[in-house]
Amino acid sequence: MYAATIRYHEGVFYVICEYLGTTTNQPSGVVFKSTDPFDDKAWSDPVKFIAGKIDPDLFWDDDGKVYVATQGIIIQEMNIDTGEMGPIHQLWNGTGGVWPEGPHIDKKDGWYYLLIAEGGTGEDHAVTMARARNITGPYEPSPYNPHLTNRGTNEYFQTVGHADLFQDGNGEWWGTALATRWGGNGAYFPMGRETVLFPMTWNTGEWPVMQPVRGKMSGWELPEQSRDIPGDGPFNDDPDVYDFAEGTAIPRNLVYWRVPLESSFAVSDKGLEVALGRNNIAGSPGGPEPAAKAISFIGRRQTDSTFSFSVDLSFTPTAAKQEAGITAFLTQYANIQLGVVSENGTLSFRFNSTESQNEKTALPTAWTGKPIRLGIEMPNPSEYVFSVSLASDDAGKIDIGKASAAQLSGGTGSFVGTLIGVYATCNGVGEGLNCPEDTPKAYFNRWRYTGITQYISATESVSSEEHN
Repeated sequence: MYAATIRYHEGVFYVICEYLGTTTNQPSGVVFKSTDPFDDKAWSDPVKFIAGKIDPDLFWDDDGKVYVATQGIIIQEMNIDTGEMGPIHQLWNGTGGVWPEGPHIDKKDGWYYLLIAEGGTGEDHAVTMARARNITGPYEPSPYNPHLTNRGTNEYFQTVGHADLFQDGNGEWWGTALATRWGGNGAYFPMGRETVLFPMTWNTGEWPVMQPVRGKMSGWELPEQSRDIPGDGPFNDDPDVYDFAEGTAIPRNLVYWRVPLESSFAVSDKGLEVALGRNNIAGSPGGPEPAAKAISFIGRRQTDSTFSFSVDLSFTPTAAKQEAGITAFLTQYANIQLGVVSENGTLSFRFNSTESQNEKTALPTAWTGKPIRLGIEMPNPSEYVFSVSLASDDAGKIDIGKASAAQLSGGTGSFVGTLIGVYATCNGVGEGLNCPEDTPKAYFNRWRYTGITQYISATESVSSEEHN
């Protein structure tokens, strides 16, 4: 699903999005509605609509009509209850940058302000604007374009674009955008595109003035921080302290890659139970049907420039190629793995990265059958260090392998950031979707993730606790 937009109108929350890669090879639009966004059961079934482009936005005009604007900067009237779409109106082509997309419309002071992204999602990314007296145009470009960009600069935050604007409870204007922390002159950015917040001023009848995105910014007064809000689950910046007690739910910040097979994950009396998948992390051997693309992986987003992660693994392989471990995972084509694997009747630690393909270290005989602590640390934003120890002897930690963050930066995952988590696989043994019936499961306990620092420039950092 691509570039969801959330809107609030007359007591109802709306989320509009589009599926890509459908069987018809055409984007398929969906709108979900809820009066209580914190209750999963309160969300409606989707209202489906025909979508010719991505990046949909919803706009309600003063006469009650609803419009959907999409990539290519087109707009259509929509029946929000049935999904019926009106004729297409081309609004604007942008200022000449490639891929004009991500349109949002605000009506202010008698003007329809059109905000778009253009220049692609890389270093030329920019935010531009135009306005008109009628929603279908003609639109006149702003003389101040681009309103927001870091292209052509040496700023640490790059790829700034795909913005949206809003007013806070005090009537002050803010914007959000996507940006990338560009380490090593663009060599490494494993968290991918992140959301940034910037203040702005928007005087009556004028164009908005947006503050450039930097690591240190000043702006309007922020609301007092409070955890007394509806909903459940951890806050984005909380550390992970998960022991997976029997009967507890899998924490909400843990996510999958593709839809997992049924019964792949459970919380049991032994901890987080992960059934070995026939596919390895790369998705091999795979198959044409969607279920054949599933992998047994679960993880959380890397949310800090440097961090520490560890988890205890209880796993007793009984046949060759059975494997379970930890991974820093960008995509199925870009990931770093450290696993316990059975091969030729012996157990080994297998470290796999671009620099070190299938590097094996024998598992000490005295460790056999005991819980093993697997760890990932980032001593700096450019490097991952993978380690092992007995769960009962953290002081005996052994570094198994190091890998550059560059291999988890861009490439096949330029839109997304790295996930930190665990996996289990029988590496293709078995038939169809499943490993052999007698394949053991892997159990994970004492899951810990702690953010250490957030870099705000190439040379400056603050503690994650202070930043958050």
